[in-house]
Amino acid sequence: MIGLISATAAGAAARDRLAAAWPDRTRVYDGPVSGAVRAAFAECEQLVCFLATGAVVRLLAPLLADKRTDPGVVCVDEGGRFAVSLVGGHGGGANALAREVGALLGAEPVVTTATDAVGLPGLDTLGCPVEGDHARVTRALLDGEPVALDAEVPWPLPALPLTGPGAAAYTVRVTDRDVAPGEREVLLRPPSLVVGVGASKGAPVAEVLELVEGALRDAGLSARSVAGLATVHAKAKEPGIVGAAERLGVPVVTYSAEELSQVEVPNPSDAPLAAVGTPSVAEAAALARGGELLVPKRKSAGRPARATCAVVRRPGRGRLAVVGLGPGARDLLTPRALAELRRASVLVGLDQYVDQIRDLLRPGTRVLESGLGAEEERARTAVAEARRGHAVALIGSGDAGVYAMASPALAEASDDIDVVGVPGVTAALAASAVLGAPLGHDHVSISLSDLHTPWEVIERRVRAAAEADIVVTFYNPRSRGRDWQLPKALGILAEHREPGTPVGVVRNASRADESARVTTLAALDPATVDMMTVVTVGNTATRRIAGRMVTPRGYRWQEGSE
Repeated sequence: MIGLISATAAGAAARDRLAAAWPDRTRVYDGPVSGAVRAAFAECEQLVCFLATGAVVRLLAPLLADKRTDPGVVCVDEGGRFAVSLVGGHGGGANALAREVGALLGAEPVVTTATDAVGLPGLDTLGCPVEGDHARVTRALLDGEPVALDAEVPWPLPALPLTGPGAAAYTVRVTDRDVAPGEREVLLRPPSLVVGVGASKGAPVAEVLELVEGALRDAGLSARSVAGLATVHAKAKEPGIVGAAERLGVPVVTYSAEELSQVEVPNPSDAPLAAVGTPSVAEAAALARGGELLVPKRKSAGRPARATCAVVRRPGRGRLAVVGLGPGARDLLTPRALAELRRASVLVGLDQYVDQIRDLLRPGTRVLESGLGAEEERARTAVAEARRGHAVALIGSGDAGVYAMASPALAEASDDIDVVGVPGVTAALAASAVLGAPLGHDHVSISLSDLHTPWEVIERRVRAAAEADIVVTFYNPRSRGRDWQLPKALGILAEHREPGTPVGVVRNASRADESARVTTLAALDPATVDMMTVVTVGNTATRRIAGRMVTPRGYRWQEGSE
């Protein structure tokens, strides 16, 4: 819960906007400010104070105890100009909250945490429990000292300026083993362990918990790397299992007996088969999504034993984000695309697209770039890097799913990696916005490049669009080596449309050297078009109104405009 505190009418107005936008996340604290801050500090995970920073500092000072447990605090000035991350930037989530508040209220987020200031993710913000002196190792990163990465368990971490295992004075070790950090070492505990659990009806929480913790301890594994307890559907609400999961702070994941019966295990048994319909619960549930069996089925110490468990290590699944960069303008790059660029440890893309966003990458991002004509190779490279357990961003212009990298990448990828699609503003949409509203009704995009598609197929599609009276946007309309396709396509359209049909021509939409014009089907000179141009041909309803190209959503007003 986020506590909201204000002292003036201006602050209350901004406070109420936040409360209205986040009704399930916020609670307004009225009354004297000092009492409101004390109450919110004790009851909420985060605070947003619409007060001067000096006042908030004085009110918070006697309440602060430990940055690992104190709530995150964001301070918004009376004018709503700035959202300042004041306390708990990483641990309390104040940095992220300041950005959220800023986006909602139109305020500038102010984040002064050292790592954020230079574009480094904090070691305590990587989604894994952290052990060791992370402040000291972070300082080494900030000072440019060599810090080695020792990934005992491959895990898709964001970019960090780390070297491979070696003789560096500082180390970041990714491990699920129960070891203590060295003097200049940080341990990251990835959620790589799954504990399968079976239990008789009424098995005590203490017995299940003792069994799980003992299995981990005897195998030298850290309980902080347990991602969840897995069991059969029939035991989803078994108090002993649910209570043990709550004590460990992990979820309970369940599978049907049919699913578990299909999992090969080393120690099947007739008892669970008779009780819940599968020859294995603990081992099968732990292995249901693959992995390495580290601890075979073992029984609890009770007499009789009322619980069983098994432990599996699941390697971190690599992550492939296919990111559309938009048409080129920085303000048309979506926030989601930016987040994926900063999350990736490996970036794969066409060299000219990499140059567009190189300044947005975090230090330590490995960039794999190549030239025109290597789309399939880039797709294979991106998928291969994801299969090695990395967080990969594969970039393309516009929307990555439109004549770009999504289709070759997804054709190469299988279900052994996570794939995320990030939409972008396409060239057709960017050009349409410049021209007016030419895509107001049914429309189609057709690439005139016959490098991947035979011209006979392209011509058939152009003819179908012409006969169906659909607005057409041509991608890849003309290059030095392909100068006849556009005149041919325009000729096909001219068989079904009047010479005065509006045609929009936009070059480098949204970029600094953008140019646009509206002409007609008869007047368009194909020689003025190149590969950086998008050509949009209207249908029989498209009109030129006040210099803009408009296709009405309905055709009923068409007769009155003749």
